Amino acid sequence: MSSNTTWGRLRWPVKAIILAVPLLVLAWFAMDKGWFNSKKENQSTTTTSGEVKTTHSNTGGTQKSGGGDLRSFAYQPEKPVNGEIKGIVEVGATGFNSFVINMDKERRWEIKSKDFGKSLVYEGLATTDDIRSGLKKYIADMFDKGVKSKNIHFVISSGAQKEPKTAIISAELKKMGFVVNLVDASQEGKLALKSVLPASYNESAFVVDMGSGNTKISWMNGANTSSLEAPGAKYFEKDIKDEAVYADVRAKAAQIPKTRNTVCFIIGGVPFELANQHRQNNERYTVLKAPGEYNGDKPKIKSGLNIYKALVDATGCDTFVFDWDANFSIGFLLSLNM
Repeated sequence: MSSNTTWGRLRWPVKAIILAVPLLVLAWFAMDKGWFNSKKENQSTTTTSGEVKTTHSNTGGTQKSGGGDLRSFAYQPEKPVNGEIKGIVEVGATGFNSFVINMDKERRWEIKSKDFGKSLVYEGLATTDDIRSGLKKYIADMFDKGVKSKNIHFVISSGAQKEPKTAIISAELKKMGFVVNLVDASQEGKLALKSVLPASYNESAFVVDMGSGNTKISWMNGANTSSLEAPGAKYFEKDIKDEAVYADVRAKAAQIPKTRNTVCFIIGGVPFELANQHRQNNERYTVLKAPGEYNGDKPKIKSGLNIYKALVDATGCDTFVFDWDANFSIGFLLSLNM
């Protein structure tokens, strides 16, 4: 009987096609709905910030604090051509920072070496003999890195000038034949901008240098640089309330033109500590997380995060880029005649 039905009279290739059609439809529907896709733990997307990319991480990877998004900044500065090696030592509020750079006549530069936080007077070397001996060793290290004597410069930061001990260092350096340059907070802000702000960001970004003694906020105003001073990350030592500092920083940052709030290039001790928690592959630039994603377990970090939050709240900027190489001291070198 069955051989006389319509199905029985069909040849086997036709039967195969008829059976395959619903299976193909089902497979297409499953693929369209993503039933066969495995869950991706990591993915990268490009944001509207141009150079900024966001990496989403469910596992946290090698992060030292929290999970969430890790963002990268892909900008690469131009390399110097036929440059000269120059060095600068910054006497800061908590110690010595030194930088050796290769710089050309077009003010293109690259870092050759950097040392942070080396201290002489601040760790008890209080006699003039100790200071002179320590400075000689420090200068000899610069010579070993290829810096000529005429190309070694010294600056004393505005924060350090408030420390009586730095007067002894300044006096000894002058006796050794070196020029000691004193810079105020306004100059620091402008010099920080000169070292850290790429020309292509002049119209869309601002700069923050968060030091221990003060915070400098600067931006390009046409051909000029505007700079403001706010409390530094060690304001807690002066028994200043968090609320007062937050209000002060927010009021200062509110003066930045809205067009400059796309990106903030930030440097300084606390930003260094924050960026160090999730730096990837020795990158030149690290995009900081939001202030609330960090733990302020130390007084200086807690104070710095308060300043950071005030900056975010005042400007609405969500892209704070820490530059591992730039410093206002390098900006000083860039301002000198070749």
